[in-house]
Order: sequence, then structure tokens, then C-alpha cells
Amino acid sequence: MKWGATLLLVLGLIVVFYMTRDEKQSNQTAPTSEVIVYGFDVGQGDSTFIQTKTETILIDGGNNGKGDDVVRYLKTLGVTRLTTVIATHPDADHIGGLDTVLDAFEVEQVYAPRVNHTTETYRDFLLAVKREGVTIKTAKSGVTIPSQSVDLAILAPVQDGTSDLNSWSAVVRLSHVDNTFLFMGDAPIRTEQDLLATGIDLTADVLKIGHHGADTSSSIPFLQAVHPTRALISVGEGNAYRHPRPTVMNALAAESITVDRTDRMGTVQYTSNGTIIEVKSRTDLRPE
Repeated sequence: MKWGATLLLVLGLIVVFYMTRDEKQSNQTAPTSEVIVYGFDVGQGDSTFIQTKTETILIDGGNNGKGDDVVRYLKTLGVTRLTTVIATHPDADHIGGLDTVLDAFEVEQVYAPRVNHTTETYRDFLLAVKREGVTIKTAKSGVTIPSQSVDLAILAPVQDGTSDLNSWSAVVRLSHVDNTFLFMGDAPIRTEQDLLATGIDLTADVLKIGHHGADTSSSIPFLQAVHPTRALISVGEGNAYRHPRPTVMNALAAESITVDRTDRMGTVQYTSNGTIIEVKSRTDLRPE
């Protein structure tokens, strides 16, 4: 009887051991795929690309004449189709190149704020979307963009904008496990105040600065709420607007935020493994 009791005890301990081991293994986090964010060098304009295991997402396409550069960048990165294109607002330096991109790639869905504009550049964008055979989905607060790899939410516009097209800018937040990115388009301080008033979590590791570093964006309360480690500024070398403005650069310095500028680094690449973000310059992705 003693031997039988001992045997049962040993078998019980073995079962507990394997159950505990299996439970620990099941609780381990599976390896996370990388997410790569590119701040494309498009001169005095804006174009950002997000590449995940399952999605290819382009936010804006630079100015008229920059579409060819964006297409070349995407093809260099091995892109054959775009799952999502987001036109943040109708300004030419953001949507000017999108007609060329839409004509070059199969695009599954397009998002843009519900605001009309009468320029030829905006008409070219609308005609390219029509040729693509898709319907524009409204970019506004509360919209979630479907993704299997990341959380991608449109935070603004919170309310209808004004005659200032920048106030219609789509603001997009990307979350990849513990890493976050916030893309501001040309959103002005008015939009920043709207976002602060919602009480939504705005924290981000990387902030794509609004309006190329103009002093109409990047207020101190907003920078403090986002509390980024790094800031991306898409800007052209020696631009006539003198972007980024000294007041913005001083504010970023005061908040100890490292600045990455496309006029100095060219295309900036951020690689996230979900915990750490690595940053480097892509000297092969420059305008011709």
C-alpha cells in the first residue's frame, strides 16, 4: 500500500508539473511582427507610409509632381498594392501626388474628410479614385480602419472644420503593442484643442508634427499631452515658408523631444517590434 500511495503521489506531481509548464507556455506572448513607418522625402509636402505583415497604408502623396517619387519609393519597398490610402485634406502638397499613386497601384479603400474643394488638383484626385472603382470613406473622429496587425484609428476631425482646409485634417493614431504613432496632417491648434477636450489618450512615441512645423500647430499643452520621444517633420530644404518655425523647434527642445527632419535625413524609417522603435535614414529613398 505504501508503494501504491507513493506512486500515486509521484504521478500527481508529474501531472501538476506539466500542467504548470503548459500554462506558462500558453501565457507567453507570441513573436510580434515588425511594423515599419516611413516619413517619405517629398520636399515641401507630406507623405507617410505604414507597412505591416498584412497591410500597406499610405497617408498623403506629396505635391503635384511628387507622385512619381512616391510610386518609386513604394516599388523599391516591394509594394504591389495598397490596402488603404488616406488623404488627410485637400491641400495640394498632401494630395497632389495621389492621382499618380492611385493609377499605379491597386487600392482597396480610400479615406478622406467630407469637405469639397474646387482646385484642379482635388478634381484629379477624385477622378483617380473613380478610375480605381472605389468609394471614398469619410475620415472623421471615431472611425477605425480595419487591420489585422495594428490598431489604426482616426481621431479627428472631431467636428466640422472651417474655411481653413487644415482644420479638416484627418489625424490618425497607430498602435502596435506598446508602440504608438500619431500623424497630424496639417491639423491646427484648433484641432489640438478639440482632441484635448475629448479626453482621449493622445500619448505617442512618435508624433508626426502638424503642418510641417508651422507655428499654427504644436501647442505646448498638446505636446505635453502626447509626450512623444521623437517628432517627425516633413519639410523641404530651404522652403519659402521657413518651416519648421523657431517657436516650434524651441517647444520641442523644451519638451526634450528628438526631431527627425526629412530635409536633413531624407526618408526617415521607424521600425517597431512592439516594444522598441529603431530609427534610421533611408538614403536610397530620395527624390530624383
